[in-house]
Amino acid sequence: MHIIAWLVLGLIAGFIASKIVNRQGNQGLLMSLVIGVVGAEVGGWLFRLFGMSGVTGLNLYSLLVAVLGATVLLFIYHQLIRRRI
Repeated sequence: MHIIAWLVLGLIAGFIASKIVNRQGNQGLLMSLVIGVVGAEVGGWLFRLFGMSGVTGLNLYSLLVAVLGATVLLFIYHQLIRRRI
């Protein structure tokens, strides 16, 4: 996938995932971007683990994969932070 498409997909996915997990979505632009791009990788890995295709381009299916991956990533992150405090 082209780097610009990764960034756009990551930004949208990170924002949506942060809205789902903590309902505020105030992670910031850079953090949403990082969460979304890493979430796309996590989501792609999870989907391939279950026999489906991962991120395939800049489309609705890839956005779903990235949002689910970013949501899983944020959920695990919040669980780890909660245990530390």
